[in-house]
Amino acid sequence: MDRVASMTAFVRAVETGSFAQAADILGLSAPMVGKHVHSLEQRLGVRLINRTTRRQSLTEAGRVYYDQCRTILADIDAAETAASEDLAAPQGRLRVTMPSLLGRVCIAPILLRMAVDLPRLKLEMSFSDDIVDLDDYDLAIRSLGEHHDGVAGGAGMMTRRLSTHQMLICASPTYLAERGEAIDHAGITAHETIAFGRIARPQRWRFTNEDGIPIEIEPHGRFVMDDLAAIADAAAAGRGLAWLPSWLVRKRIEDGELVSVPFLGRSYSYHNHALWHKDVLTAKIRIALDHLALELPRLM
Repeated sequence: MDRVASMTAFVRAVETGSFAQAADILGLSAPMVGKHVHSLEQRLGVRLINRTTRRQSLTEAGRVYYDQCRTILADIDAAETAASEDLAAPQGRLRVTMPSLLGRVCIAPILLRMAVDLPRLKLEMSFSDDIVDLDDYDLAIRSLGEHHDGVAGGAGMMTRRLSTHQMLICASPTYLAERGEAIDHAGITAHETIAFGRIARPQRWRFTNEDGIPIEIEPHGRFVMDDLAAIADAAAAGRGLAWLPSWLVRKRIEDGELVSVPFLGRSYSYHNHALWHKDVLTAKIRIALDHLALELPRLM
């Protein structure tokens, strides 16, 4: 007889206290429940249940075997549930946190397109450049520089690199026609720049020289802003050089509003990572990861 079916019949007989009640739950006859229990006893070579005309009771071996059977059946149920989740369309709430501008321009549109075909999925997205508690989210997207030692997130987190984007020096064609192109450190410092920063502390522009060694340049222009989109607008308006992510200026370069300025060395890269809690890779997280890994590189 099927061993799992026999274990199920045995557990139900113990829990209900009778073969007849177990049979009603399982849709079997009482004699069939008895046959399942007898089959287990023959296989094990021990009696599991002491049976009389009025009552039944577990033997010592039966108590040990009952505990083991409950664990085994629970594991089987969990495995079947997990398999069903993988086969079924993802559903329930998916909470995602992401950088503000990268999220609005690149990540959110991908997830929204994904959600069109998943009507039972509730998508909650948070846009923030601040450090947030990852325990509040199912999935987090983070961008880290190429020389960063690791991925922030702490113990118990898993990570997957989704894409890489370059930082480009950009300016309007009109500005470059008047001022010329910057190709080295001295060339940049001689130009007007539009820098990213807060409280008048501009972020340094990073590059990698021909030997692979990271170098930094501190922009000394008059303009400092704390919004990358505003910096791109100012650069397109001819206000100076700007150091911007490729995904933000790609369309402007294609349309001729901005030009990527050649620089002696290699552009600095940022790696976009996904983070999620270890051992909690549900179907909804997996499908989001797959969509992002497929579509984000095309935008970079």
